Amino acid sequence: MGKKIPAWQVAMCLTVGIALLAYSIFFGYGEAHMPLLLAAAFTVIVAMLNGWKWAYLEKGMIESVNRTMGACLILLMVGVLVATWKAGGIIPTMIYYGLKILNPHYFLITAAVLCSIVSLVIGSSYTTAGTIGVALIGISLGLGINPAMAAGAVVSGAYFGDKMSPMSDTTNLAPAVAGSNVFEHIRHMVYTVTPAYIIMIIILFFTGKSNGNIGDVKITSTLNTSIEKEFVITPLLMIPMVLLILAIVKKIPALPTMFIGSIMGMLCMGFVQHISFDKWFNIMHYGYHSQSNVKLTNSYTVADIIGGGGFNAMLWTISVCFASMCFAGALECTGMLSTISSTILRRAKTRGGLVLATIMTCFAMNCCTGDQYLSIIIPGRLYKEEFENRKLKAKNLSRCLEDCATVTSPLIPWNVCGLTMAGFLGIPTIIYFKYCYLNMLTPIISVIYGYIGFSMDEMSDDEYKKMLENRLYEQEEKRRNMAESLGVEQY
Repeated sequence: MGKKIPAWQVAMCLTVGIALLAYSIFFGYGEAHMPLLLAAAFTVIVAMLNGWKWAYLEKGMIESVNRTMGACLILLMVGVLVATWKAGGIIPTMIYYGLKILNPHYFLITAAVLCSIVSLVIGSSYTTAGTIGVALIGISLGLGINPAMAAGAVVSGAYFGDKMSPMSDTTNLAPAVAGSNVFEHIRHMVYTVTPAYIIMIIILFFTGKSNGNIGDVKITSTLNTSIEKEFVITPLLMIPMVLLILAIVKKIPALPTMFIGSIMGMLCMGFVQHISFDKWFNIMHYGYHSQSNVKLTNSYTVADIIGGGGFNAMLWTISVCFASMCFAGALECTGMLSTISSTILRRAKTRGGLVLATIMTCFAMNCCTGDQYLSIIIPGRLYKEEFENRKLKAKNLSRCLEDCATVTSPLIPWNVCGLTMAGFLGIPTIIYFKYCYLNMLTPIISVIYGYIGFSMDEMSDDEYKKMLENRLYEQEEKRRNMAESLGVEQY
């Protein structure tokens, strides 16, 4: 290991990384691969000049990449799921009936609420966006609604459930890091997410009512006619969606659930749509290619809506994840991220300042590391003791972590979550993020509560005394374990 890297050099690494990303996305070739790799290379050079060995840095980057492997496997499987569900007519059936049932003026509210319910039940924003979210984007195009607005409603609803469901990984991770109980944590989040959700619904209501371009009967008719020509449409094709939700409710792990969903899609391809077996593997790998060349708008054809998906379609997203994790790994293993947070903490003198510092650190971690899990874990570890020192209960910290780290992750174009949402929905993150009202409002409300003190529960004197005793015990255990590992009897 090398020496501690000065704060000015840490700031330089971050500035170079963010500048490269911003230039590429806003002015350059529009992708994050090369900027992230160059930022990682620059960070490694700075670290090595401070005495850090390449072997250690390489290990740190590999460990960082390894943390995303579970998510990457799910991404690949969801790509296969989407392809089989499109070819099997499952998603086209959702679009077909959605166009007949949904009122275009209330579509955005319906999309947000529907995704909220599904995500709350299954605890997965990825599954929600990759299945029902894909169908809703198709419906929005058929109704003449801006697909970016629809994507914002889908993402907002999906991350409401991801944030509030007891089955969500982040909902369990945040209290585990902060030291609170998961159900106490969920109850405490109600205070911040409720006003954000209400404001989102109001915005979506007036947006839908005031948009005069929606409800184009010609587009709706053209899309449904094209779907009828290409697929066998039957309500029975809704069964796989119901079974998928039941599988997740029964707590079957995500990867086997996606595999089961793909099997159902393949059965629908063969027995309902009568697609020959020799085409199955090609569809699963490269996605479903619609035969329709009907144009719906200047930007979209029918094939854009009912085609796509596939294993291969997810590889671009995964490669960005790997590049992002290389940069994040170099920052984390050299202690640069801790340097940033400790610098921020020195300026957080008030309770509101501490909440603001936590929120800003979570957002910065989402930007710098591209990983929502690190954006929960690192700030949680850094600020846990400071929240305790100020007699603030652990649930305050766990709420802050989820109020920002979880919900802002899909707003960043190079973040794993932002890339995933863009990949599923077919709308670039940089375009849909401004319509993710819940995701933007929740951290703001959390900061306001920090300054005014609303719902910032404090420890009683007995609770504070017990916390100090537990902390001393934990410190004693660490010293004892360290002494044992070094073979020292006294310490």
